[in-house]
Amino acid sequence: MQSLSFSIVMIPLIAISLIILFYVILLRKTTQKKIFKRYVLTIILAAFLLNAIWEILQIPLYVEGVYTWSHILFCLLASVADAIMVLLIYFGFGMIYKNALWIQNLNPSRVAFLVLAGGIGAVLAETRHLSIGTWSYAESMPKIPVVNVGLSPVLQFMILPLLIYWVAFKVIGRGSNISEQKPFF
Repeated sequence: MQSLSFSIVMIPLIAISLIILFYVILLRKTTQKKIFKRYVLTIILAAFLLNAIWEILQIPLYVEGVYTWSHILFCLLASVADAIMVLLIYFGFGMIYKNALWIQNLNPSRVAFLVLAGGIGAVLAETRHLSIGTWSYAESMPKIPVVNVGLSPVLQFMILPLLIYWVAFKVIGRGSNISEQKPFF
């Protein structure tokens, strides 16, 4: 078990604090509070579920990656952290676009920006976790040249956030009257 360090405690606390702050700001500014709340809850559930599936499927790509209860539980814990990051990304983009429901105005440049942000964030997180020894890759893990991090976890954050936001929007959009949001700043 890894000993507690300042960054292990502070990084999640900062992320959760930012999520709460951004949520409160976006909720106060949106005219569709009920829809926004349902959308955020749907993002949380979809993010946990889809990231848990991805994490469990990639277990064999890590050293000592076998399907045991301890590895599956570790993947579920990682999925909670992944869901936090998916929310942080969504709220961050909400602040940038000045729109709590910015996903309804998707265009190619927003998709590219989201995919790029997810990829860069994953490279940084993987580099950090590899350097402190949280995990290490098996020989079967394809690696991205130059940055030398695993392709699978980087693709996870390039693909899943957009998929999660889109699925959540489609689920919430059914039966809801989601009107155009105007920028609030």
